[in-house]
Amino acid sequence: MLSYLRIRMFYRYKRPFSDWSRKRRMRMFNELMNLKERCSIIDLGGTPIVWSGVQTPLEITILNLPGGIVRLPASHQIISYLEGDACSVNLPDRSFDIVFSNSVIEHVGDESKQAQFAAEARRLGKSYWVQTPSKWFPIEAHCGMPFWWFYPAALRRFFIHRWRKTLPDWTEMVEGSAVLSKRDMRRLFPEAAILTERVLGIPKSYIAAFKEPDPATSSYRR
Repeated sequence: MLSYLRIRMFYRYKRPFSDWSRKRRMRMFNELMNLKERCSIIDLGGTPIVWSGVQTPLEITILNLPGGIVRLPASHQIISYLEGDACSVNLPDRSFDIVFSNSVIEHVGDESKQAQFAAEARRLGKSYWVQTPSKWFPIEAHCGMPFWWFYPAALRRFFIHRWRKTLPDWTEMVEGSAVLSKRDMRRLFPEAAILTERVLGIPKSYIAAFKEPDPATSSYRR
């Protein structure tokens, strides 16, 4: 019961920070990717609420596993929904102007599945933006535990075992999360700039950003 109350309080107080962080990140996305009206985007594993604060009219396809689609009743964006596996998308190469993914690659499975996800992100779009949380941020983004990724494996298993008794679905999500380092992101997205999103100077997330070369614009710095 105490664990359940702790998690409820964590998500309650996390929401305003998450909203602020998401809006700031989407402004960064808008500026770096130089969004144009009617730009076609595939959002791998996302939700439509992420796009509510982007004013540029876009054509967005949101892909999720069967049963995982969340729809908005109305939006100023043109949004379509697609069921599928982001590690194996049945669409041609370069089907979209931009591939977008926010905090998904750490949930797809082991290193092999993460590599498949990265390959699809690189294949499906002319440009891409893939974000994942950093283990260096003091509060872990999924379970709310301080410095979670630095606990001994045995201690993490202890907490997982306790949580599974009362919150099995949530625990499965936490247990299935596999954090990536900045080095991992460089390996998976070799042509991208790997950006570090910081809060109070602390790395909060890493972003692999690649924009199709344009002679009129400068390239990102690594």
